[in-house]
Amino acid sequence: MIYIKLFLAFLQIGAFSFGGGYAAIPLIQEQVIDKYGWLTMSDFTDLITISQMTPGPIAINSATFVGNQIAGIPGAAAATLGCIFPSCIFVTTLAYIYTKYKDITVMQGILESLRPAVVAMIATAGISILLPAFFLNGSIAFGESNFQVRAFVYFVAAMVMLRKFKLDPVKVMVLCGGMEVACRFVLGVI
Repeated sequence: MIYIKLFLAFLQIGAFSFGGGYAAIPLIQEQVIDKYGWLTMSDFTDLITISQMTPGPIAINSATFVGNQIAGIPGAAAATLGCIFPSCIFVTTLAYIYTKYKDITVMQGILESLRPAVVAMIATAGISILLPAFFLNGSIAFGESNFQVRAFVYFVAAMVMLRKFKLDPVKVMVLCGGMEVACRFVLGVI
């Protein structure tokens, strides 16, 4: 039964996550944390980090990872198939419809109306990742033991490197990871 649950959970994610991987993050969170309790928020943050670092779309990487964590290789296959199945059907159908009706103004209006929803989903995903990264308990409370100053400094440094200096994102991740290793080494945590 777990294979069916994995398939159906990621079928919903695949069917309703318009706008790419970042737009899928709130949907993945709702399924794997809130609905089924397969992961904790900390595990979910790690999942998103790993999904971004590995090649491929975030939703598919997340499906494979969660499926493997819950039910091994068959679970990974079930979750991944559930995630990609709606896209295969949607893309095939939409490609046919678009090529047939691409000049109709109603089609252009539909595509225009989806943009604000995608922006809102991406913003929600960003906030849901930032809060647990900066605050240990996941809610905004500035205290010595709750606010993670180093994480905030890394975030600001990464934004400057990415936006102002246009550094490659992989290099930025390596630099931030190296800074954390150096900090832990100096503080004696390692």
